[in-house]
Amino acid sequence: MTIIKYIQSVENIEHTKLNGFFVDWPDSPSPQRHLDILRASHGVELAIDTSTNQVVGFITVISDGILSAFIPLLEVLPEYQGRGIGNTLLDRIIARYENLYILDVCCDEDIVEFYIARGFLKTAGLVKRN
Repeated sequence: MTIIKYIQSVENIEHTKLNGFFVDWPDSPSPQRHLDILRASHGVELAIDTSTNQVVGFITVISDGILSAFIPLLEVLPEYQGRGIGNTLLDRIIARYENLYILDVCCDEDIVEFYIARGFLKTAGLVKRN
């Protein structure tokens, strides 16, 4: 039986526990770079499969800690999707940042309904990606 543990720290997380993310990205970060991203984030939540000790989902937040925050990444490994892990990661971040005025996210069109179901409003936005 798979048990998922949720933590809000990258302490004791090794890059070898971060395999399989960034599916279909044209130039995906290496597991070491992924760990660097997690460490540099203002807020992070990880989902860990306790039977393998592998990270199976994560969410990151960039914030000034006073007024606004932005969620740049939320991913769950394909084989773990559909189990509520993404919902739990997002709910934990929403609770942590509930006192801020702004909690924004940009996402692909096929993911919009996921965020709307969690109370986000659809709005216009622009992105520049290299």
